Amino acid sequence: MKKILAIGNSFSEDATKYLHQTAKAAGVDTKVVNLYIGGCPLERHWKNMETGEAAYQYQKNGVLTERHISIEEALQEEEWDFIITQQASHDSGWMDSYEPFLGLILEYLREKTGKKAGGHQPEILLHETWAYEHGSAHSNFMRYHRSQQEMFERLRKCYHAMAEKYGLRLIPSGEVIQYVRGREPFVVPEGGLSLCRDGFHMSYLYGRYLLACVWLKTLFGIRAEAADYIPETAAFPEKADETLVRTLRRLADEYWTEA
Repeated sequence: MKKILAIGNSFSEDATKYLHQTAKAAGVDTKVVNLYIGGCPLERHWKNMETGEAAYQYQKNGVLTERHISIEEALQEEEWDFIITQQASHDSGWMDSYEPFLGLILEYLREKTGKKAGGHQPEILLHETWAYEHGSAHSNFMRYHRSQQEMFERLRKCYHAMAEKYGLRLIPSGEVIQYVRGREPFVVPEGGLSLCRDGFHMSYLYGRYLLACVWLKTLFGIRAEAADYIPETAAFPEKADETLVRTLRRLADEYWTEA
Protein backbone atom coordinates (compact mmCIF):
# COMPACT_ATOMS: atom_id res chain seq x y z
CA MET A 1 0.00 0.00 0.00
CA LYS A 2 1.22 3.49 -0.89
CA LYS A 3 0.60 6.10 1.79
CA ILE A 4 0.11 9.74 0.82
CA LEU A 5 -0.17 12.70 3.20
CA ALA A 6 -1.19 16.14 1.95
CA ILE A 7 -0.75 19.17 4.21
CA GLY A 8 -2.92 21.77 2.59
CA ASN A 9 -6.33 23.35 2.31
CA SER A 10 -9.34 23.21 0.00
CA PHE A 11 -7.12 22.94 -3.08
CA SER A 12 -5.47 19.76 -1.76
CA GLU A 13 -8.97 18.61 -0.78
CA ASP A 14 -9.95 18.97 -4.44
CA ALA A 15 -6.82 17.12 -5.52
CA THR A 16 -7.23 14.17 -3.16
CA LYS A 17 -10.99 13.66 -3.47
CA TYR A 18 -10.77 10.89 -6.09
CA LEU A 19 -7.11 9.91 -5.86
CA HIS A 20 -7.70 6.74 -3.82
CA GLN A 21 -10.44 5.52 -6.17
CA THR A 22 -8.55 6.48 -9.33
CA ALA A 23 -5.37 4.75 -8.15
CA LYS A 24 -7.37 1.65 -7.19
CA ALA A 25 -8.81 1.51 -10.71
CA ALA A 26 -5.22 1.52 -11.97
CA GLY A 27 -4.22 -1.31 -9.63
CA VAL A 28 -2.56 0.73 -6.86
CA ASP A 29 -3.77 0.42 -3.28
CA THR A 30 -3.42 3.68 -1.36
CA LYS A 31 -4.15 5.46 1.86
CA VAL A 32 -4.68 9.14 1.08
CA VAL A 33 -4.92 11.63 3.93
CA ASN A 34 -5.52 15.34 3.48
CA LEU A 35 -4.96 17.70 6.41
CA TYR A 36 -7.44 20.49 5.80
CA ILE A 37 -7.72 24.09 6.93
CA GLY A 38 -9.59 26.32 4.50
CA GLY A 39 -7.32 28.84 2.75
CA CYS A 40 -4.29 27.81 4.81
CA PRO A 41 -0.97 29.32 3.62
CA LEU A 42 2.54 28.05 4.26
CA GLU A 43 3.01 30.57 7.06
CA ARG A 44 0.13 29.11 9.06
CA HIS A 45 1.25 25.53 8.41
CA TRP A 46 4.61 26.46 9.92
CA LYS A 47 3.01 28.13 12.94
CA ASN A 48 0.89 25.02 13.50
CA MET A 49 4.05 22.91 13.41
CA GLU A 50 5.57 25.16 16.06
CA THR A 51 2.55 25.03 18.36
CA GLY A 52 1.45 21.45 17.69
CA GLU A 53 -2.14 22.62 17.43
CA ALA A 54 -4.68 19.97 16.37
CA ALA A 55 -6.10 22.41 13.85
CA TYR A 56 -6.57 20.17 10.80
CA GLN A 57 -9.64 18.28 9.72
CA TYR A 58 -8.58 14.72 8.90
CA GLN A 59 -9.83 13.64 5.47
CA LYS A 60 -9.18 10.03 4.46
CA ASN A 61 -9.51 8.67 0.92
CA GLY A 62 -11.65 11.63 -0.07
CA VAL A 63 -14.03 11.32 2.90
CA LEU A 64 -14.42 14.06 5.50
CA THR A 65 -14.27 13.02 9.16
CA GLU A 66 -14.98 14.70 12.50
CA ARG A 67 -11.42 14.07 13.64
CA HIS A 68 -9.02 16.98 14.14
CA ILE A 69 -5.31 16.37 14.27
CA SER A 70 -1.92 18.06 14.47
CA ILE A 71 0.74 17.71 11.81
CA GLU A 72 3.05 15.89 14.23
CA GLU A 73 0.33 13.38 15.09
CA ALA A 74 -0.33 12.77 11.40
CA LEU A 75 3.37 12.23 10.71
CA GLN A 76 3.53 9.64 13.48
CA GLU A 77 0.46 7.79 12.24
CA GLU A 78 2.16 6.09 9.29
CA GLU A 79 5.44 5.64 7.49
CA TRP A 80 4.36 7.86 4.62
CA ASP A 81 5.63 7.28 1.10
CA PHE A 82 4.76 10.79 -0.06
CA ILE A 83 4.20 14.06 1.80
CA ILE A 84 2.83 16.94 -0.26
CA THR A 85 2.37 20.58 0.64
CA GLN A 86 1.48 23.76 -1.23
CA GLN A 87 1.05 27.50 -0.94
CA ALA A 88 -2.43 28.99 -0.52
CA SER A 89 -3.82 29.87 -3.93
CA HIS A 90 -4.08 33.60 -3.31
CA ASP A 91 -0.39 33.80 -2.32
CA SER A 92 0.85 31.33 -4.92
CA GLY A 93 2.11 33.98 -7.33
CA TRP A 94 4.06 35.99 -4.75
CA MET A 95 7.61 34.73 -4.25
CA ASP A 96 8.10 36.49 -0.92
CA SER A 97 5.17 34.58 0.61
CA TYR A 98 6.98 31.23 0.39
CA GLU A 99 9.98 31.98 2.56
CA PRO A 100 11.17 31.44 5.18
CA PHE A 101 8.17 29.18 5.80
CA LEU A 102 8.72 26.54 3.12
CA GLY A 103 12.32 26.02 4.19
CA LEU A 104 11.28 25.70 7.83
CA ILE A 105 8.48 23.28 6.93
CA LEU A 106 10.82 21.04 4.94
CA GLU A 107 13.35 21.02 7.78
CA TYR A 108 10.60 20.06 10.23
CA LEU A 109 9.24 17.28 8.02
CA ARG A 110 12.68 15.78 7.52
CA GLU A 111 13.39 15.99 11.24
CA LYS A 112 10.15 14.22 12.15
CA THR A 113 10.32 11.51 9.47
CA GLY A 114 12.89 9.31 7.83
CA LYS A 115 16.24 8.24 9.19
CA LYS A 116 16.43 11.02 11.79
CA ALA A 117 13.21 9.70 13.29
CA GLY A 118 14.25 6.07 12.88
CA GLY A 119 11.84 5.35 10.06
CA HIS A 120 11.20 5.30 6.33
CA GLN A 121 12.22 8.37 4.32
CA PRO A 122 9.19 9.78 2.47
CA GLU A 123 9.46 11.82 -0.70
CA ILE A 124 8.33 15.41 -0.18
CA LEU A 125 6.69 17.12 -3.16
CA LEU A 126 5.18 20.51 -3.92
CA HIS A 127 1.67 20.72 -5.30
CA GLU A 128 1.38 23.48 -7.89
CA THR A 129 -2.00 25.15 -7.43
CA TRP A 130 -3.93 26.72 -10.32
CA ALA A 131 -5.07 30.09 -11.59
CA TYR A 132 -8.63 31.23 -10.98
CA GLU A 133 -11.29 31.02 -13.67
CA HIS A 134 -11.92 33.88 -16.09
CA GLY A 135 -14.22 36.35 -14.35
CA SER A 136 -13.70 34.82 -10.91
CA ALA A 137 -15.20 36.84 -8.05
CA HIS A 138 -12.50 35.72 -5.60
CA SER A 139 -11.52 38.75 -3.52
CA ASN A 140 -7.79 38.15 -4.07
CA PHE A 141 -8.02 37.85 -7.86
CA MET A 142 -7.42 41.62 -8.04
CA ARG A 143 -3.84 40.95 -6.89
CA TYR A 144 -3.35 39.49 -10.37
CA HIS A 145 -5.31 42.24 -12.16
CA ARG A 146 -8.12 39.69 -12.54
CA SER A 147 -6.08 37.99 -15.26
CA GLN A 148 -6.00 34.20 -15.33
CA GLN A 149 -2.91 34.23 -17.53
CA GLU A 150 -1.02 36.60 -15.23
CA MET A 151 -1.90 34.52 -12.19
CA PHE A 152 -0.87 31.32 -13.95
CA GLU A 153 2.48 32.70 -15.09
CA ARG A 154 3.28 34.09 -11.66
CA LEU A 155 2.40 30.95 -9.72
CA ARG A 156 4.23 28.71 -12.19
CA LYS A 157 7.37 30.81 -11.82
CA CYS A 158 7.17 30.66 -8.02
CA TYR A 159 6.51 26.94 -7.75
CA HIS A 160 9.26 26.03 -10.18
CA ALA A 161 11.72 28.29 -8.36
CA MET A 162 10.90 26.73 -4.99
CA ALA A 163 11.01 23.18 -6.36
CA GLU A 164 14.41 23.84 -7.91
CA LYS A 165 15.75 25.55 -4.79
CA TYR A 166 14.93 22.58 -2.57
CA GLY A 167 15.31 19.76 -5.09
CA LEU A 168 11.65 18.76 -4.93
CA ARG A 169 9.46 17.21 -7.58
CA LEU A 170 6.44 19.27 -8.54
CA ILE A 171 2.90 18.00 -9.05
CA PRO A 172 2.00 20.25 -12.02
CA SER A 173 -1.73 20.61 -11.44
CA GLY A 174 -1.74 24.28 -12.39
CA GLU A 175 -0.05 23.59 -15.71
CA VAL A 176 -2.25 20.63 -16.62
CA ILE A 177 -5.39 22.61 -15.80
CA GLN A 178 -4.20 25.52 -17.92
CA TYR A 179 -3.42 23.12 -20.77
CA VAL A 180 -6.90 21.58 -20.62
CA ARG A 181 -8.53 25.02 -20.40
CA GLY A 182 -7.13 25.77 -23.83
CA ARG A 183 -8.83 22.78 -25.45
CA GLU A 184 -12.39 21.85 -26.30
CA PRO A 185 -14.82 21.54 -24.64
CA PHE A 186 -13.22 23.49 -21.75
CA VAL A 187 -12.49 26.86 -23.40
CA VAL A 188 -14.53 29.12 -21.13
CA PRO A 189 -14.13 32.41 -23.09
CA GLU A 190 -15.75 30.62 -26.04
CA GLY A 191 -18.65 29.32 -23.96
CA GLY A 192 -16.99 26.07 -22.91
CA LEU A 193 -17.36 24.08 -19.70
CA SER A 194 -15.49 25.47 -16.69
CA LEU A 195 -13.34 23.14 -14.63
CA CYS A 196 -14.25 25.28 -11.60
CA ARG A 197 -17.45 25.20 -9.56
CA ASP A 198 -17.21 28.71 -8.11
CA GLY A 199 -14.49 30.50 -10.02
CA PHE A 200 -11.55 29.00 -8.11
CA HIS A 201 -12.26 25.57 -6.59
CA MET A 202 -12.37 22.63 -8.98
CA SER A 203 -15.76 21.31 -10.08
CA TYR A 204 -17.06 18.38 -8.05
CA LEU A 205 -16.79 15.86 -10.87
CA TYR A 206 -14.55 16.91 -13.73
CA GLY A 207 -12.04 19.31 -12.18
CA ARG A 208 -11.40 17.08 -9.18
CA TYR A 209 -11.09 14.02 -11.39
CA LEU A 210 -8.53 15.76 -13.59
CA LEU A 211 -6.43 16.51 -10.50
CA ALA A 212 -6.54 12.84 -9.50
CA CYS A 213 -5.15 11.98 -12.93
CA VAL A 214 -2.31 14.48 -12.46
CA TRP A 215 -1.37 13.06 -9.06
CA LEU A 216 -1.63 9.49 -10.38
CA LYS A 217 0.89 10.22 -13.13
CA THR A 218 3.27 12.22 -10.94
CA LEU A 219 3.35 9.85 -7.98
CA PHE A 220 3.10 6.50 -9.73
CA GLY A 221 3.94 7.12 -13.38
CA ILE A 222 0.54 5.80 -14.47
CA ARG A 223 -1.28 7.43 -17.36
CA ALA A 224 -4.91 8.44 -16.94
CA GLU A 225 -6.11 6.00 -19.59
CA ALA A 226 -5.08 3.13 -17.29
CA ALA A 227 -7.56 4.21 -14.60
CA ASP A 228 -11.08 3.31 -15.68
CA TYR A 229 -12.86 5.19 -12.90
CA ILE A 230 -15.95 7.37 -13.27
CA PRO A 231 -16.15 9.98 -10.48
CA GLU A 232 -19.26 10.27 -8.37
CA THR A 233 -20.15 12.27 -5.28
CA ALA A 234 -23.18 12.94 -3.11
CA ALA A 235 -22.33 16.65 -3.34
CA PHE A 236 -23.30 16.56 -7.01
CA PRO A 237 -26.09 14.06 -7.68
CA GLU A 238 -25.83 14.23 -11.47
CA LYS A 239 -23.88 11.32 -12.94
CA ALA A 240 -20.62 12.15 -14.67
CA ASP A 241 -20.70 12.21 -18.45
CA GLU A 242 -18.44 9.33 -19.50
CA THR A 243 -17.53 11.08 -22.74
CA LEU A 244 -16.24 14.09 -20.79
CA VAL A 245 -14.34 11.81 -18.41
CA ARG A 246 -12.65 10.06 -21.34
CA THR A 247 -11.83 13.47 -22.83
CA LEU A 248 -10.15 14.52 -19.58
CA ARG A 249 -8.09 11.33 -19.56
CA ARG A 250 -7.01 11.93 -23.13
CA LEU A 251 -6.08 15.56 -22.52
CA ALA A 252 -4.19 14.74 -19.32
CA ASP A 253 -2.16 12.12 -21.17
CA GLU A 254 -1.59 14.53 -24.06
CA TYR A 255 -0.11 17.05 -21.64
CA TRP A 256 2.50 14.56 -20.45
CA THR A 257 3.31 13.61 -24.04
CA GLU A 258 3.86 17.24 -25.03
CA ALA A 259 5.52 18.42 -21.79
